[in-house]
Formats: sequence, structure tokens, C-alpha cells
Amino acid sequence: MTSPVCCVNRDGVYNGSMTEQSGSLLSSPIVSRLRDIPETIFSRITRLAVENNAINLGQGFPDSDGPRRMLEIASEQILSGNNQYAPGRGIPELRKAISANREQSYGQVFDPDTEVAVTVGATEGIAASILALVEPGSEVVVIEPYYDAYAAAVRLAGGHHVAVPLLPTTDEDGAPRWALDVEALRRTVSDKTRMIVVNTPHNPTGHVFTTDEILAISEVAEAHDCLVLSDEVYEHLVFSEARHVPVASVGSLRERTVTVSSTAKSFNATGWKTGWVMGPAPLVDAAITAKQYMSFVGATPFQPAVAYALREEADWVKGLSQRLENNYKKIAKVCGDIGMTVYPSDGSYFVVTDISTCEVTKNMTADDFCLALPKDAGVAAIPVTAFVDDEEQYRTLVRWAFCKKANVIDDAVDKLTTWAKEK
Repeated sequence: MTSPVCCVNRDGVYNGSMTEQSGSLLSSPIVSRLRDIPETIFSRITRLAVENNAINLGQGFPDSDGPRRMLEIASEQILSGNNQYAPGRGIPELRKAISANREQSYGQVFDPDTEVAVTVGATEGIAASILALVEPGSEVVVIEPYYDAYAAAVRLAGGHHVAVPLLPTTDEDGAPRWALDVEALRRTVSDKTRMIVVNTPHNPTGHVFTTDEILAISEVAEAHDCLVLSDEVYEHLVFSEARHVPVASVGSLRERTVTVSSTAKSFNATGWKTGWVMGPAPLVDAAITAKQYMSFVGATPFQPAVAYALREEADWVKGLSQRLENNYKKIAKVCGDIGMTVYPSDGSYFVVTDISTCEVTKNMTADDFCLALPKDAGVAAIPVTAFVDDEEQYRTLVRWAFCKKANVIDDAVDKLTTWAKEK
């Protein structure tokens, strides 16, 4: 039997035996700032969907490929030997295409050499920006419901997040809608706030932030001299009655905003993990400082293919947006027919419904509903409580993803209709 080794720190203080330390470390090796993050509801719902052979409208990924020529160029690049490291900021062709697409779409001008950088997906762009720009101990304001990667990145940076609600409410005619709680934003942002994180079009609600809402963000950011991170990965997937307003185009936000976008959503290439950050050179430089020690560079052969798609495949993206809108209308109709309240989606992959107005689900929470649905109806969805800190006001809201082929959505509609009748 091996004797335990005595451990004394540099100040001569006994820290226990090596055996004691190893046992403790191995039993709980994860760092404390990430230790209380549980298994996500996404994992549980996906497992239930697989076990019950259910249609998974919980996870937001498409089931079809992007433009054919884009795929061919990627293949050609691999086969022709373009498989080594790209420049740290991404190949010039792609950075120029990103800049040109932004100017053509919204009139925004970003210097491709100093104000654009390629990242390994939008999530790395978000994480690198937060790690580089958020000081330990500072606050980051997120708008809930929010994409869970925001809070995780803030924790890794040593900061802490504070949530401001996007409210499920009604307009003057009583129709359901989403609205930023501007008064809560003004109360929450302070001189301790380092950054405000915005997501438009919004996951999970599909809300496209209005110019007035973004202007309110601009005013509080300027008043408290804080930065803004704008996640705009769904920017081109906006439906016919809405218009995407880039956050950095409003008020004084150009000089204090890092904008993140990617290939994944616009071109059905989530597995390519090719995203980008845009903004003033000092902010982009900061993000690259962190990014270089995370992945160094993104995948080289995909970059010319993405550059091509940004230049040449606008009509394909427009067609995708129209197909998504058609799918959204189908899901919204069946949920409304069942008796749920449907909050309008202006874009993205998602729509949210309130199950409390449906007779057969009025006494259920969204969590209970979503855990039962794969077995009961053969369809999976996600509770909005997975995206919030304050669960109470969202406890009966459910997110549905409609980024699937039309026949899959039709099958889901049939299953939900049958389920409701049998209830």
C-alpha cells in the first residue's frame, strides 16, 4: 500500500495528502464557475425524441443542405489541396464578401482588413468578444429569453449576467406581441455594466427588434459608456412583414458595437462553423486576441465557398426565408386551432406559444408539457424556461422550431392535430 504524500503549499500550510487532493479533484474536476450548470433541457428532450421516434421541433437545425454550388466549391477546395491554416482573420476573399454583403443589405460599411474577422461559428465570435471585452467582476446585461451561450461566456470571463425581459404582451388591439421592457433596461444598466447583449432576430421568440427598441439600447449604452454585442445570425431570415435593423446602424451604436453573424442559418450549413465579427477595429482586434488562443483559425476550405454564397446566392436565401415563413404559418395555425396563444414570429427558426390558453394543457407547465409530448404526440418542443432566469412569467411558454422540410412540418401538424382530438 502506498503511503499518502504530504502536501504543503508555498506558505508552509498543510493542504492534505496527495491522496485526499486527488480524490477530491477527480470527484469534482470542473471549475467552480461552471459547476452548477445542469444538463440542458435540450439533451433531455432530444433523448426523449429519439426514444419515441418523435419529430424533433425542439432543436434549431435544418434537415436540408445549402446552395449546391456552395457545396461544390467547398469540395473542390478540399480536393485541390486548400487544407492548411488560413490567415488568422480569415481569407481576404471572405472578409471582402462579408463587408460587401453588409453594405449591399443595409448600407453599413466595414473595412474588410481591419473591421471584419472570421471565427469558428458565431458562438466563438460571441465567446471571444466577451472574453476579450468583459472584465472580471463586471456586469453583462442580457435580454431574456436568451441563448444559453451568452451566460456561459460571461461566467468564463469572470463576469456575471443580469437579465432584462423581452415581454410576452399585447398590442392596443389585444393581439399578442413581444416587447422589450425598456423601463427595466433603464433601471438595470448602470456604471457597473460593461456590455449589453442583443439578439435580433431573436432566439427563441422570433422577435425582430424595432428601431425604437434599439434606440433605447443606444441611449442607455451611451449614458453608461458600455459596449454592445449584437448577435444577428438570423439577419437574412426575416419574414415578409418585418425588416431587420442592424443594431450598429442606430444612434451612436456603430462605435461601441461588435456584430456577430454566420453561415450556419442563412445557408443551412450549421456544421461548417464559419462565422464572423464586425465592428470598430479596436473591438475586433480585442476579439481576435482571445480567438487566436481558442481555435487559432477557422476551417480553410469552407471560406471560399462561403464567400461565393454571400456574393451570389441571395435568391437562394430569399427562397429559404419564404419556405421558413410558410412552415411558421403551419405551426402557428395548428397551435392556434388547438387553443394555444401564438406569439408572432418576425423571423428566425422559431415561434413561441402559450399552452395555458389551451383546454387540454391549461394546468400544465411548459416543462411538463414538453417532457410528455414526444411520447404522447410524437413531436418534441422546448420550454422557454430553458432560456431564462426568471421562470415564472415564462412558465407556460413553448418554443417550436420550424426549420425543417415542408413534409416534416406537415407530419408534425398531423400528429399535433390527432393528439389534441384524442385528448
